[in-house]
Amino acid sequence: MIKLLHGDCLERLTEIPDGSVHMVLTDPPYSSGGLFAGDRKRDTRVKYIGNEFNGAARFRSFSGDNMDQRSFTEFLRMVLFKCRQKTVPGGICGVFIDWRNLPAVTDALQAAGWVWRGIVVWNKGVSRPVLGRYRNDCEFFPWATNGPREAAPVDSCSILPGFYNVPSVTTGRRHHQTEKPVPLLERLIELCPAGSTVLDPFMGSGSTGVACAKTGRDFVGIELDVGYYDTARLRIEGVENAAGGGTAQMSLFAPPDKPGEAEN
Repeated sequence: MIKLLHGDCLERLTEIPDGSVHMVLTDPPYSSGGLFAGDRKRDTRVKYIGNEFNGAARFRSFSGDNMDQRSFTEFLRMVLFKCRQKTVPGGICGVFIDWRNLPAVTDALQAAGWVWRGIVVWNKGVSRPVLGRYRNDCEFFPWATNGPREAAPVDSCSILPGFYNVPSVTTGRRHHQTEKPVPLLERLIELCPAGSTVLDPFMGSGSTGVACAKTGRDFVGIELDVGYYDTARLRIEGVENAAGGGTAQMSLFAPPDKPGEAEN
């Protein structure tokens, strides 16, 4: 079953039953893209899209990406606290982030009551080259559990890698400025058995939902921007229709409050 919600995740998380989610997998706005306040306040088209990648600048900028580290940590703590209430005991939470705000995410996870378990590394194989520096080729996926987690095999896979070499989504195939590749997401949700539920409170263009639809997992996604909400809906509907699901499995979609109108 697929359920998509349009709006502020802190508000719409209240509509999800407590203890109904098995994994939280999300890619929030990083509030990064610079070491100084002036850098962070820039439009996301400028922060995350270099001149050589102008094709991705065709996508809508997204909000919530202009906080300093202290505000970002507190905001994410509030979201992850609510997510933990919705998660079963022993359930998993994983959050994508870059090197700049990696400490903020590990702090927010623990302050929200999750048990921090480690950091998965994603080698995306691309970064902005700067002379005289090491390349920032990797992004990170700190993960945690809702209390103790039994160390038992899940779907014949007892151990998953902590490092993934998966290419970034090419500019021409993207639906979002900072889109994560579906094959990577399919691997990460393998610790969540088929038939269980994955929650993404920062759904964006719906890549986590696509991965869930393709691998037989239920999905609950929340997105503030109506444009990206519509993109996610269409992408997931396409997977469901191709698999023979169609409208029956999409009946829990919550329509945008004001169709066609973007959030500021």
